[in-house]
Amino acid sequence: MQKLTIAVVGAGIAGLTAVIALAKAGHDVHLFEAAPAWGDVGAGITLAPNAMRGLDYVGVGDEVVRTGVEPATQHISHWQSGETLLTVDRTKTLQQYNAAYVYIHRADLHTILVNAAERNGAKIYLNKSLETVNTETDKAQVEFADGTTFDADLVIGADGLKSNTRHLFKTQSPHFTGHIAYRALAPASPAIQALIDQPGMHIGPGKMVVRYPLRKGDILNLVFFTRQSGWEEDGWSIRADIEELKQQFEGWCPAVQALLNEIRPGSVFKWAINAHKPLEGGWSKDAKVTLIGDAAHAMTPFLGQGAATGIEDAVMLSRAISEAGTMAEALQRYEGARYERTSFIQKESNENADRLQGAESEMYGLGNLRNEETLGLFSYDCVTEQV
Repeated sequence: MQKLTIAVVGAGIAGLTAVIALAKAGHDVHLFEAAPAWGDVGAGITLAPNAMRGLDYVGVGDEVVRTGVEPATQHISHWQSGETLLTVDRTKTLQQYNAAYVYIHRADLHTILVNAAERNGAKIYLNKSLETVNTETDKAQVEFADGTTFDADLVIGADGLKSNTRHLFKTQSPHFTGHIAYRALAPASPAIQALIDQPGMHIGPGKMVVRYPLRKGDILNLVFFTRQSGWEEDGWSIRADIEELKQQFEGWCPAVQALLNEIRPGSVFKWAINAHKPLEGGWSKDAKVTLIGDAAHAMTPFLGQGAATGIEDAVMLSRAISEAGTMAEALQRYEGARYERTSFIQKESNENADRLQGAESEMYGLGNLRNEETLGLFSYDCVTEQV
């Protein structure tokens, strides 16, 4: 298609990747973000090889690798004894998949993507909170809370878990999974250096602790998963009490206690993990609006594929627009290429929580291991996959 005016709503990982891909393809791309300013927000993120192929495609893969951490191994350990139950070798990942496996601070990845978007000529607007999108006219008209509007040939809703763009579509309310997650950061120290050097997780009945290094090992990213009832609030910025977290993991092995003792004050947040079902009727409306990332298919974190699938969406949507003759065809090809895969990952991620935190044996579900690698998710290539 000829040069288009495209509005992307939401400057998360999926939105920024789409902005870069579309700007590199020659389109006039405008990015609208509700936040009034950029900040050093969030914590760690895992970028599996399927995510890195997309980042390589938009030209930032090498910088992501230089900024992040590539683990040599990952260790799954017993909650009480600390014994290693499974060791995953990551030294051959690049050779096997022709793409890296990287841990990176979300804010560092965000900075890389913003800079790349600006280098490629995208226009970025902050403090622009979406009210609605009107598709009744020739072009889609984006309406913002400040009273301003913007007309575009295509509006891409990349506004995340609580997407306002998704309100244009038939949605179902999410359901609480029974799992609560706590995230925290611990600065490097001798007490936890061995755990920084050997990223992985401790798993036990109904609970799990995930750890991996960020910023060249200066910080350890921690996520504690528990099963609870009576609290179902979903959001990344809800502060939690460290003592509450310590009580949840009382009796766990000395390594976990060392992690809890080294957590940075004020760095603990919690959220209820809610599961979403695939949207009925697809992700596009009137050949003028479509969704990507969490706005289209929000996922639980138990396969580590939320950001990856958003990156895949962004690349394949850009490719579909470049290859199709009309916008209607482009969006049909995009959804056709993406809907089945993302729905499958949503389902498997929901089920993986119960596998990893089972109580049926000392292996806690590892005998029936269905993770992102055994499911073949790493092999997917959004650059060459048919769209």
